[in-house]
Amino acid sequence: MSEFQRARRPEHKEQRRQAILSAARRLATVSGVHNVTLSGVAAAVGLAKSNMSRYFGTREEMYLELASECWREWRQAVVERLSTGDDVVTTLTETLQARPLFCDLLGHTGTTLEHNVSVPAARDSKHTMIVVIEEIGAAIAAADQRLTASEGRELVTAAAGLAGAVYSAANPPPTLAEAYGQNPELAAARLLFLPTMQRLVGALSAGLPALRPHIAYSATS
Repeated sequence: MSEFQRARRPEHKEQRRQAILSAARRLATVSGVHNVTLSGVAAAVGLAKSNMSRYFGTREEMYLELASECWREWRQAVVERLSTGDDVVTTLTETLQARPLFCDLLGHTGTTLEHNVSVPAARDSKHTMIVVIEEIGAAIAAADQRLTASEGRELVTAAAGLAGAVYSAANPPPTLAEAYGQNPELAAARLLFLPTMQRLVGALSAGLPALRPHIAYSATS
């Protein structure tokens, strides 16, 4: 154990927070977000579960903060690819496919991770998400002249929401996976992540401009 096991100094507490987040990321990548407990993360960093509250109020707050990290990482990847001329739909979907933990977290955000958290934790999480969506939306508008920045934001929001749902369908729990294997007629319910995302996000990208309000013409026009 380190010399600052109790992490009394601010810099030591921040190091411990980052160690906890790293352990949470590692465990969730292997086992899935749903299967990771606060006790498991505490054991991975050599802390008693009771001491975890000094860094995160709840398990949900810990994973909500990890989700914010993933949002920022996704923004960087998307903006970098779009700046080189990559297609918007391909960029959004492939960068999401490359981030299964992020997709897993997106699927749990509204159902569990935004529950049992403090107001500051919820506020910070939403602020990060809004900023990231704003920046990616602007990058989309710059890369694809068919879309406005507002439509870019809508596309990003939809892509993130779809990613959580499609990832869950594409990665069923063991019991359901076994049921699919034993019953081929059920297997169609198991989606393929990338082609499903490309089709859905592509349809939204093509359709958004058509939903713009029609320009009102004057009686003399």
